[in-house]
Amino acid sequence: MMKLLISACLMGQPVRYDGRANDDKTDNFRHQLQRWQEAGILIPVCPEVAGGLPTPRPAAEIDQGDGEAVLQGKARIISRDTEDFTREFIDGAQQALACAQRHGVIAALLAARSPSCGSDGIYNGEFNATLREGMGVTAALLSKHGIPCFSPEKFPDLLQWLRQQNKTFAQQFID
Repeated sequence: MMKLLISACLMGQPVRYDGRANDDKTDNFRHQLQRWQEAGILIPVCPEVAGGLPTPRPAAEIDQGDGEAVLQGKARIISRDTEDFTREFIDGAQQALACAQRHGVIAALLAARSPSCGSDGIYNGEFNATLREGMGVTAALLSKHGIPCFSPEKFPDLLQWLRQQNKTFAQQFID
C-alpha cells in the first residue's frame, strides 16, 4: 500500500515551535486525512522534535539561504537571538528521510513556510514574516531523494499527483 509522510503538527500533535498544532491548516480536507489515517497510509513525523529540539522552542529561520544551502553547509538555521539550530534541523531531516524510506513513502504533506517542512516558500531569515522562494531542510532532502513534497495549500495538487501514480489507490482512497 502507498504511504505518505505527513508533518505531525498537521495531524493535531502539538509539536510546533510554540507548542501548538497546525491541524487548522487541514480543515478543508480533514475527512480525507482521517480516512487515510484509518487505512494506515499516513506516517506522521516532526523533524524538529526528531532532531532533538524541545517543544516549545525558539522560533527559527534559515539565515542566508534555503534548505538546500543548509544541507550543503552554506546556510544556518538560527533563532531570533542567533542561537544556532542547524545540526538539529539536519539531524531531523535525515531521520525523516530514513523514516520515509523505511515505510516506502511516495510523497509528503508538510507544514508550510517552516525551516524544516516548507516546500513552496520559507521565511526570509529576518523574522519579519516575509516569505521567499525555497524549501526547508526536510523538504529539500526528501525532494533530493525523489519524494515530492506538498503543502496544505497544495493539497489538490497532491490528490492529482496520487491519481496519476495509482488509479486503484485513487479509486479506493480519494473521495
